[in-house]
Amino acid sequence: MELITNNRLKTAIKIMRALLFIGLICCTLVAVGILGVLAYAKTQGAPPLAVPLSTLFYAEDGTLIGEERHQGETRYWVSLDDMSESIVDATVSIEDRNFFDHHGFDYKRIGGAIIADIKAMSKVQGASTITQQYARNLFLEHEKTWNRKLTEALYTIRLELNYSKQEILEGYLNTIYYGHGVYGIEAAANYYYGKRASELSLAEASMLAGVPKGPTHYSPLVNEEKAKQRQKVILLSMVENGFISKKTAEQAQAEELTFTGNKMVGREDIAPYFQDVVKKELQTKLKLDQQTIETEGLRVYTTLNPKLQEIAEDKAKNSIKEESKIQLGFVAMDPKNGEVLALLGGRDYEESPFNRATQAKRQPGSTFKPFLYYAALEKGYTPSTQIRSELTTFSYDDNRSKYTPRNYKNYYANDSITLAQAIALSDNVYAVKTHLFLDDGELIDTAKKLGITSKLKDVPSLALGTSGVSVIEMVNAYSTINNGGTHHKPVFITRVENYKGEVIYENTPKPKQVLDEDLAFVTTQLMTGMFDEKLNDYTAVTGSTISDKLTRFYAAKSGSTDTDNWMIGYSPQLVAGIWTGYDNNEPMTIVAEKQYAKNIWAGFMEEAHQDIAPTPFKPTEGVVGVYVNPDTGLLPTKDCPVSRLTYYKAGTEPTEYCSKNTEDIKKENPKKDNEKEDKGFFKRIFDWF
Repeated sequence: MELITNNRLKTAIKIMRALLFIGLICCTLVAVGILGVLAYAKTQGAPPLAVPLSTLFYAEDGTLIGEERHQGETRYWVSLDDMSESIVDATVSIEDRNFFDHHGFDYKRIGGAIIADIKAMSKVQGASTITQQYARNLFLEHEKTWNRKLTEALYTIRLELNYSKQEILEGYLNTIYYGHGVYGIEAAANYYYGKRASELSLAEASMLAGVPKGPTHYSPLVNEEKAKQRQKVILLSMVENGFISKKTAEQAQAEELTFTGNKMVGREDIAPYFQDVVKKELQTKLKLDQQTIETEGLRVYTTLNPKLQEIAEDKAKNSIKEESKIQLGFVAMDPKNGEVLALLGGRDYEESPFNRATQAKRQPGSTFKPFLYYAALEKGYTPSTQIRSELTTFSYDDNRSKYTPRNYKNYYANDSITLAQAIALSDNVYAVKTHLFLDDGELIDTAKKLGITSKLKDVPSLALGTSGVSVIEMVNAYSTINNGGTHHKPVFITRVENYKGEVIYENTPKPKQVLDEDLAFVTTQLMTGMFDEKLNDYTAVTGSTISDKLTRFYAAKSGSTDTDNWMIGYSPQLVAGIWTGYDNNEPMTIVAEKQYAKNIWAGFMEEAHQDIAPTPFKPTEGVVGVYVNPDTGLLPTKDCPVSRLTYYKAGTEPTEYCSKNTEDIKKENPKKDNEKEDKGFFKRIFDWF
């Protein structure tokens, strides 16, 4: 009997030893497995934390003007420091109270969830940690399979091994879904409350923290009653976890919230034509593809001035009749750096996104003449240079072609006029004669130096602006003259940051001196003649219809063809230009239509300068100002006392005095097509405009 007992004891010991050995092997295998998983996870490195993020566009004052979304989803990224403490505490409290204590898996919570599920005989309680949810949001579909669970676990380990708790929490809060196509707390704060995540109150934060559990059930915009119930649960959990007091929770619960349901803080889609140009520059200048622009969460800081943009839109809307089919292109620019401050590519972006400020090529008419007269000044012209204005037929191309330019309504001085008069009165004969005086290609070369990039045809009529150009080119060229001949390419983007706030592009100005500074100033001063007052019976200028609306110093030039009307000009601080016309090149026959460009320009410039003290153009050191008789370009005397301050490059100013005879010559009556008329030349010209 004793022998049998001993044998049984020995057998039991052997079994126990075998079981211990097997257990040891199993534990070893589990440990090796765990170490293997950890080692594998470590060798896989840090998984990327970013998801598709909306690119944001900002104006020069930092206001948000638009965004580029991926598949219609709104996603922003902000740092944990830019989130209110309340949203962080509320989220941790309701989603994963032990987040800062576990290593990706809350085993106690998992056990509790299993017991709860067994008791209920169904899935009633979740046990996913914030890290697990983040792994799922980043890398996985939400199907319920073992393969997905295992992959989720692996990603969870990788996240915990390679990132701090703060980085994981930041990523989670920037990627969770808050309903209505909105991802991340910054986008949610924008959408629900019209504010930033850093500005959320406890009441607002606790409401938002409840949405991710079921956006279709707990969004306050869908079911405010259920949202309030969920908010109460969250506030109580914050009390239990020591984040807030019971009294504070009750106050937050009682607070009445206002929901905006807007997708952005501030106005959305300001200046859509401008934004289109910015997006194009991201592709051409920064070499970014469309997917990068849509998904990388870029922050694009632009040159747009919201106030000037609003003024331009307002003037266009109130100046052109609603039923009119007239279109426009408008650009305002800072002459000192080339920054585009406002832009209109048409009257209604929704109806037509075609950008008439940057894409359309239209004949600029007489607005091209300042380029011509600058080139003439370089060749020895002065404001007093006289040329006879009369009906003239020109031969060119080795006499194989003829061209007869005509003044408006066929009015001619039939006498000599000065350059200062020619530009103020927009005399076409003077312009063509001057163009033919220049060397071949000289006008084109000057235009190119100023920033004109469109193809120009070197024919006599080029002096009258017969080659198509864009509004942005013309405004940029005028900006160069205003800037003393220093050329800046048009600037739309000043800086681009990635979603982390790291600068990936910054505009570096590369100005280039392309004109003689003194002659550029002389050209500017010549262009102020457009707004001269009517000094006598013979003086009237192309700006006479709007001069009474202007209260400060401007240099400008208008231009017109049968199908186009332009007005471009500047103060020392601002350049603006506008084209108006029909898209189908239909002639403008209604008198009011021909005044749209001038009226919009004048209204814009006056309102844009309301807070700026009137400042005259500052003469350069190499010019001298001389009072001359405007009809003769000579020094005034008692016989011809009318005078105007005119600037010349030093050494080219007139030294001769006006005599009785020269003044009498200017009083001869002009002729229409060589027929005698009773009205004086300049008085008749006044009727043109």
